[in-house]
Amino acid sequence: MENNYIFGHKPGLFLLFFTEMWERFSYYGMRALLTLFLVSELAGGGWGWSREDALQLYALYTGLVYLTPILGGIAADKLLGYRGAVILGALLMTLGHGAMALETSFMFYAGLGLLILGNGFFKPNISSIVGQLYADEEDKKDAAYTIFYMGINAGAFLGILLCGYVGEKVGWSFGFGLAGIFMFLGMVMFQLGQSLFGELGQRPSAKPKEAVKASKDQVEDSTVVRDRLIVIGILSFSTIFFWWAFEQAGGSMTIFAKDYTGRVLSGSAASIFFWVNTALTIVPLAIVTFVLVMLVKSTYGHIPFSNISIVLSFVIIWLIAIWMLNKEFKMKAFEVTFRAPVAKVEAGSEEESADKKDDATNNADDEKKIDGGGETAKPKMIVTTIQSDAPLKPKEELNLVDIENKGGKGKLKILTNEEAAKFDSDFKATVLREIQNETEVPASWFGILNSFFIIAFAPLFSKIWESRWNPSAPVKFGIGLILLGLGFGVLAIGSMGIDKEAKFAAVSIWWLVAAYMFHTLGELCVSPVGLSYVSKLAPLRLVGLMFGVWFGATAIANYLAGFTGSYIDRISENFGLSTFFLIFTAIPVAAGIVMWALNGWIKEKMHGIE
Repeated sequence: MENNYIFGHKPGLFLLFFTEMWERFSYYGMRALLTLFLVSELAGGGWGWSREDALQLYALYTGLVYLTPILGGIAADKLLGYRGAVILGALLMTLGHGAMALETSFMFYAGLGLLILGNGFFKPNISSIVGQLYADEEDKKDAAYTIFYMGINAGAFLGILLCGYVGEKVGWSFGFGLAGIFMFLGMVMFQLGQSLFGELGQRPSAKPKEAVKASKDQVEDSTVVRDRLIVIGILSFSTIFFWWAFEQAGGSMTIFAKDYTGRVLSGSAASIFFWVNTALTIVPLAIVTFVLVMLVKSTYGHIPFSNISIVLSFVIIWLIAIWMLNKEFKMKAFEVTFRAPVAKVEAGSEEESADKKDDATNNADDEKKIDGGGETAKPKMIVTTIQSDAPLKPKEELNLVDIENKGGKGKLKILTNEEAAKFDSDFKATVLREIQNETEVPASWFGILNSFFIIAFAPLFSKIWESRWNPSAPVKFGIGLILLGLGFGVLAIGSMGIDKEAKFAAVSIWWLVAAYMFHTLGELCVSPVGLSYVSKLAPLRLVGLMFGVWFGATAIANYLAGFTGSYIDRISENFGLSTFFLIFTAIPVAAGIVMWALNGWIKEKMHGIE
């Protein structure tokens, strides 16, 4: 297989690339929907939770999902082997996504539990296999992990884009279920392609003799091992500050996108967004498909059935992407008018009788008294726009519901007569006319920017890490932390004009775009590099455990991210939303400066590891 290298790397790296891609598709696809599902009103199919409660559950889930890798790493080191742990984790996560798709309370929480356990077995151990694959090519490890990281973000990109779209536009259960389908395909692909790894990643009793010898050699100088483990601890601790801020993407930044960003575009802006979104969908998918073709070409005689499952997954993903783009292409905007909706009351109640009496008066006089005065006013009529991919005719009557519960001024959904009977806040509207092109950017859409920038910039960073300009680990981490802080500085500036007690606003989408770009550049300096250094610094017998420690630090950060994010309303009401984001500016920048100051001491503790 050495003559079949792909872009200068082993074919096994790209099997891991695609396996991790579909796992991240499922994880980030679900994560993109989780907070939105919880805070969406019942009329929109959500659970109607407060922001604080939703973000606290988000904190608990994302914290635990990165805590279990410690146990998963130990299980792989001592019992299952890395490959066995990956397959078990993938199976548990497939079942978890399937459970969440049912949307009952019990199955929802059971699904979250299965995802937490499954990620613990999967996440640290697939990263460990990458390290073992390059045990004899230390100089290529940083580049290999950066390529692997492209797989992570290709999956995140597609998961957020497609699961987010399906969940928001079609139904939450369909979005959750789609995540499970691709987790299953990733598991099958890995299971059928294991021959590419030879004896790597087997159960402990089946480890190759060379690996056992390397493990013994590392034990000989316990001083060096101790110092390198200290470095892993320091790097892991520094990532707490990074991921604590970065993981606002699934929490407070999602809230910012949903409630404080002007996502309704019209005219030329809507057309530009459609074509940009089309390019953002097709180009990365085409690039990853090209990588797939290279893998199949290189390995078709070695892992034919694995290749069939990979090709099948891409056929499905292309069909879904084309369906989404076609649906958006057909989407039209219509101007409608309706009387300001009034919530329904129970049949037979005094309130219902009063409402009927008021309606009769309004129908007779088309006017009503204003409390406390002699003036009269006609019933309040609202004229607004809605979107539909089905043609609507002037004077056509519709059943609408405001799924954001803003009295007819929020996001409107067209209901069938059967659906309208289920809600207490639906109302009748009349179509006036078709208007110029208009579209609403899904709140989950902004999450794809991080993954897109990863795919765009990862090759450049990979080349830098292989060049003579490759900086040390502490310098890379310091740069990453400072860039992350600058991203939140952008959001702080963008939100300066929002009133303290405002629950909704419409600032430019470019603030979020710029923030995600800075965050991504910072991430490329920390996350893939960190995976590589853990693999280099840890003795072979402790690689799984050390990856567990690495992800354990991420667990702490994720919990703190959600917990801190849950204070967005309290902080913004008292000090302003800009102050909330300034907190996430100052702390990462300070942490980055500290890493630079410790550069010389940390390099000594690494004992020659570059």
